[in-house]
Amino acid sequence: MKKTALVVMAAGIGSRFGGGIKQLEPVGPSGEIIMDYSIHDALEAGFNKVVFIIRKDLEKDFREIIGNRIEKLTEVAYAFQEVEDLPGGFKNPEGRTKPWGTGQAVLSCRGLLNEPFVVINADDYYGKEAFVKVHDYLVQDRPSNGMFDFCMAGFILGNTLSDNGAVTRGICKVENGYLTDVVETSGIEKLPEGGAAVPGEDGKLVPVDAKSYVSMNMWGLTPDFLDEIERGFIEFLGNVKPGDLKAEYLLPGIIDGLLKSQKASVKVLKTNDKWFGVTYKEDKQSVVDSFKKLIADGVYKEKLFS
Repeated sequence: MKKTALVVMAAGIGSRFGGGIKQLEPVGPSGEIIMDYSIHDALEAGFNKVVFIIRKDLEKDFREIIGNRIEKLTEVAYAFQEVEDLPGGFKNPEGRTKPWGTGQAVLSCRGLLNEPFVVINADDYYGKEAFVKVHDYLVQDRPSNGMFDFCMAGFILGNTLSDNGAVTRGICKVENGYLTDVVETSGIEKLPEGGAAVPGEDGKLVPVDAKSYVSMNMWGLTPDFLDEIERGFIEFLGNVKPGDLKAEYLLPGIIDGLLKSQKASVKVLKTNDKWFGVTYKEDKQSVVDSFKKLIADGVYKEKLFS
């Protein structure tokens, strides 16, 4: 069996555990959190290693809440995303407290990943189909053409919207099954009739195609990508304007740059699963209800890992 890893980006879960930390809100009948279901689905699909990206100060609590349980099921490693962890002699700007985004998060896994891997957000539920498709793509033998050979789970926009407010999604342009562009689009609202729209310049809602593919930060990547991320991070940091404390080095932007320079191809793997997430506090009950239905339909056991 080929080695493949699940990388869970969980460094943004907050400075302390407890009420209000959305990634750790129980949503399953036995206290499961969304991360539990993602790990379950990844292991079932064939992934056989889990790397948690967290902050060092959260390690003890994180292990107690989820890490120690998962270590009984598969190989587990920890990567630590810290705002001060910068390459090439760069120093953290005075007043910067926020880590540098999903690109830096994945870069923190250097030395831990020697196998193909899938990256996910800790607080998103992706569904079984996406993990199976990404895993199967990553383990295929494909001839090398000198380019990065990536994939992404392509969700249908209408399956990723919240009933409780607007969301931001990376709307994808796809040609012949391959990604050509990702347009980060904010303010997307779910319409009563099932469509989607964004605010126009005049404040009126402008329809967008609810059947569009969107990226939910579920990327199938290869270990050589870490070297590319590090090179790109040095260039990114060199272009950060003095006093800018919010600049972020993000995976979609990195991958888009590789596409534009024809250094990578990204296969879009369509999934019809419905995304769940707690974007708003009001989302929690609908997520709980969704998992109840999945359990009633036999998709999951009441006790997930029993």
